[in-house]
Amino acid sequence: MSNLWKAFLASPFVVGTVLSSTGIAAETAETVSVDALSSSDSIQLAQVTSVSELSDVLPSDWAYTALQRLVEEYGCLEGYPDRSYRGNRAMTRYEFAAGLNACLDVIVQLIGGTDGDDLDTIRRLQEEFAAELATIRGRVDTLEADVAELEANQFSTTTKLKGQLDAHLVVPFDAPDANDETTFEYRARLNFDTSFTGEDRLRIRFQAGDNENSLTEAAGGLSSGGSGGDNDNVKLDDVYYAFPIGSRVSAIVSANSTVSDDFVTSTIVPFDGPSVADYGGPQFYDQLGIGGDSLGVGFNIAFTDNIILDAGYATGDGQDSGTGIFEEYEYIVQLNFLTDGLIDAAITYMDGESDLVDDDAIIAGLLNLDFGGFEIGGFYADQDGDESWQGGVAVTDFLGTGNAAGIFYAEDFDDNEVAEAYYSMKINEYWTLTPAVIYGELDGGDDALYGAIRSTFSF
Repeated sequence: MSNLWKAFLASPFVVGTVLSSTGIAAETAETVSVDALSSSDSIQLAQVTSVSELSDVLPSDWAYTALQRLVEEYGCLEGYPDRSYRGNRAMTRYEFAAGLNACLDVIVQLIGGTDGDDLDTIRRLQEEFAAELATIRGRVDTLEADVAELEANQFSTTTKLKGQLDAHLVVPFDAPDANDETTFEYRARLNFDTSFTGEDRLRIRFQAGDNENSLTEAAGGLSSGGSGGDNDNVKLDDVYYAFPIGSRVSAIVSANSTVSDDFVTSTIVPFDGPSVADYGGPQFYDQLGIGGDSLGVGFNIAFTDNIILDAGYATGDGQDSGTGIFEEYEYIVQLNFLTDGLIDAAITYMDGESDLVDDDAIIAGLLNLDFGGFEIGGFYADQDGDESWQGGVAVTDFLGTGNAAGIFYAEDFDDNEVAEAYYSMKINEYWTLTPAVIYGELDGGDDALYGAIRSTFSF
């Protein structure tokens, strides 16, 4: 009977090896080419007698114990001729068959030494679990058919298409007569995200939308509105390549539309994203207004899991404005302290050179305190004695998972004021609805109060 139990002990390792390998294949399928997989079909696997013979398997690996037992107790694990195991790459069907055959040989040998009672027990177990085995076999067949369908109709082996549509209905409750009309505006985006290694991203974005005519008394307008001045015309909005350099450094090189806050790991405040008004994000990032249309270069260095340094350099229009990449520019340096607990904070320094804008240096501090889903956040920035600041509170998962509520007040360097109360509701996986009440007052102008509803579709 001991041989029987050894056989059953071996079986979970076979299944575990299969499932682990299948999971790895699923994770890496987007970045491993068919040619790369098939090229190893002809490699002859080599039997090993000790896990220490595998040069790329370490005791710290999560599956080390399982590999050790498969090698040293059951003798049914094979490596490559160079004594590597390559545990993080997808395996071919040939490699699967070879590994499974080796383990089945061991099971057959163990069962061969059993007596009649043991065989009767095996037959009884087979009959008892026949329905479950048939169900599993049916599911595997279905999965194989689904995979074949996806492979036959996939858009690309390296590129994913993602889209987003933001539609805004804005109603002036109290606004100057010249700007008291109800408006409806949209912005549509299509992102082509390509990965060559599984850790990098090449993004090309196309965008179209209405000219932004709402929130005229609220500086900054809508956070996801406008189309760069091209009313209903499709334009190229993003072209950049982001990639890791080792385990703690990442970099980005951009040719279009990358500006200051695109270089930072976090904008810290909880209103940036859920808010309908643009001033939900830190306004000072947009103050210099230089970069984005010629060249952008940035990097992020994670000194620890919590301390991260960001740096970025962005240039203007290049030949379109008669300037090169060293003549009209802005740069940003931000040191972040990011946690999963109470405090997220950052210190930011920005400067630049341009004949078109006030390009004095900006020094800012950002802070967010998270009391278990109830957050208090904001920033303070100084530019040659002029001040800009924001403060407010936000609640995550408010009245439902994925929802967010918040209220904030912001003032920019020109003494323009914006305040907003919003509630972002996640209707389903693809649709988010955000009603908001927005107050705006331009310096020296009239104040206004707006009601707005933003509908966001992501696909």
